[in-house]
Amino acid sequence: MSRQEKLAQAIKKEISGIIQEELKDPRLGFMTITAVELTPDYKYANVFFSVLGQEQDYKKAKNALNSALGFIRRLIAQRIRFRFVPEIVFKEDKSCEYGFKIEKILNEIKELNEPKKSSRVRKKK
Repeated sequence: MSRQEKLAQAIKKEISGIIQEELKDPRLGFMTITAVELTPDYKYANVFFSVLGQEQDYKKAKNALNSALGFIRRLIAQRIRFRFVPEIVFKEDKSCEYGFKIEKILNEIKELNEPKKSSRVRKKK
């Protein structure tokens, strides 16, 4: 694992902990940090998050994260030792929803291809 990957994992772990334990914003709801991507110069970190809910829940969560951005960066700077804290950009990760949609479609296709059971009752001879 490269240094960049280790740092991204450490940032992901810290942000997840901060959101679960330190932020008390009701707009966050049920949220998961799915990934962190760092630029090669470590100046920017794209933090991907997923929210259980509708489109409006994503918007509320993103607004809550953006309003707590300074607080999150300060705590990361205190907990992870490196020269400068990367600028954090929160981005929506809808891959889970996409996976659920694909699974639903596959189940519908499976149901269409299954032979239907006959509702007629056979007579005994």
